[in-house]
Amino acid sequence: MRLAYAPYILKFRRPAGTSRGVLTEKPTFIIKIYDEADPSRFGIGECSVFPGLSPEADGNYGYKLIELLANVALGKETDLSGHSSILFGFEQALRDYAGGGRHIYFPSEFTEGKQTIEINGLIWMGDFDEMIARIDEKVAQGFGCVKLKIGAIDWKKEVEMIEYIRRKYSEKDLTIRVDANGAFTMDNALPRLKRLADLGVHSIEQPIPAGYPDLMAFICSVSPLPIALDESLIGVSGSEAKKKLLGEVKPAYIILKPSLCGGFSGAEEWIEIAGDMGIGWWVTSALESNIGLSALAQWTATLNTTMPQGLGTGALFTNNFPTPLRLNSDRLGYDADAKIDYSMYESLDWRQ
Repeated sequence: MRLAYAPYILKFRRPAGTSRGVLTEKPTFIIKIYDEADPSRFGIGECSVFPGLSPEADGNYGYKLIELLANVALGKETDLSGHSSILFGFEQALRDYAGGGRHIYFPSEFTEGKQTIEINGLIWMGDFDEMIARIDEKVAQGFGCVKLKIGAIDWKKEVEMIEYIRRKYSEKDLTIRVDANGAFTMDNALPRLKRLADLGVHSIEQPIPAGYPDLMAFICSVSPLPIALDESLIGVSGSEAKKKLLGEVKPAYIILKPSLCGGFSGAEEWIEIAGDMGIGWWVTSALESNIGLSALAQWTATLNTTMPQGLGTGALFTNNFPTPLRLNSDRLGYDADAKIDYSMYESLDWRQ
């Protein structure tokens, strides 16, 4: 068994605004598991590293991929406990190879084209008029739930925007989620959460930065708005540490991004622990290419979800990979008859 990897830069179709800045491109790594005796059969995965969020996104990331490459050739295990994105991609590649290299990572009615997943419409930060236009566009497309990135433009403008939405669309017609990406402070968090609750917002992701569990626990205990942990899950490994965090903070929800929280196996552990504590959850993309997004959607389809998921990122990039994923209104499906085009893989800069 051998492994190869190739760096790839995803280009955003239009700048994507977050509270941490504006994104125009995102690095990722494609990995391939294959048999030297028959290189035509291979499994593909994506190591979706996220600079600024992934703890492993440092100067040693490439060395870890080289270590994995060497250990696969030697038949040795590699400790990937501190490298969620690499574990995420490695799990994909192994599953794909075991399934015959058909990009079927988690066989189900979803991959047979018989099941779809409800997703939310993602509204990136922009100026007031841009965000209003994007919201109206998503609703016109049939989305019943939108997620707004907030925290970068003026707070009063953001409130005006949500007020505008509520004048046009009731809570029954449209669910509003917001994601602050840690942009609130100890001084302004509670009044802002109260205002959002009054406007009929469903929940907020990560109102304050990660790394302040005591403050987050206090906010969760008094907030009139349900709070979801996102960045706070990053870097937390082992069942006892996960139980400690959720037991102390007691959020209403957790947001699962396998690229950032221990691959599929780590995310499943979070789900089990959260379920025992009565904490809800949903899955969100960490800006993977269509390779990682397809695996993520296939995995999500096996989890018997009942809430809209955050998997609507496939159209963000101009140079994405072909995919059998299909979006119809707010339903993400899989074209079981789609033929996989391998030509883009052949042109990648493989290191092996």
